[in-house]
Amino acid sequence: MTEGIERITTAALSLALDASAMRQQAIAANIANADVPGYQPVTVDFESQLDTAQRALYEGGRLDMNMLADVSPRLVNEVQLQPADLAPHVTLDMQMAQLAQNGVQYQALTTALNKQFALMSLAVNDGKR
Repeated sequence: MTEGIERITTAALSLALDASAMRQQAIAANIANADVPGYQPVTVDFESQLDTAQRALYEGGRLDMNMLADVSPRLVNEVQLQPADLAPHVTLDMQMAQLAQNGVQYQALTTALNKQFALMSLAVNDGKR
């Protein structure tokens, strides 16, 4: 059964907000542990999962909540993402840049979610404010 676009949009925005909040925690942990010997930086795996759901949409040609069912932000050690001969380390400049980027993304997501709720409210109230 095809779900309403508003439900899927709201679910996708909510997942993205969850990922952004988790990314904030990961960056904070990386910064806090920058000088700890042997610390393995963490990052959030989310966008690659969303890409998989988007490909399924294009191949299937329809929207449904099952495409988002397996999408869930999760923490991963950066060592899993690097070649074995490169030891990951925390670069404070990079972490601060990621922190700023994540803040901008979070603001954009909250703005989009607020607009989505405003549209839904407008629809429910038959266009009356």
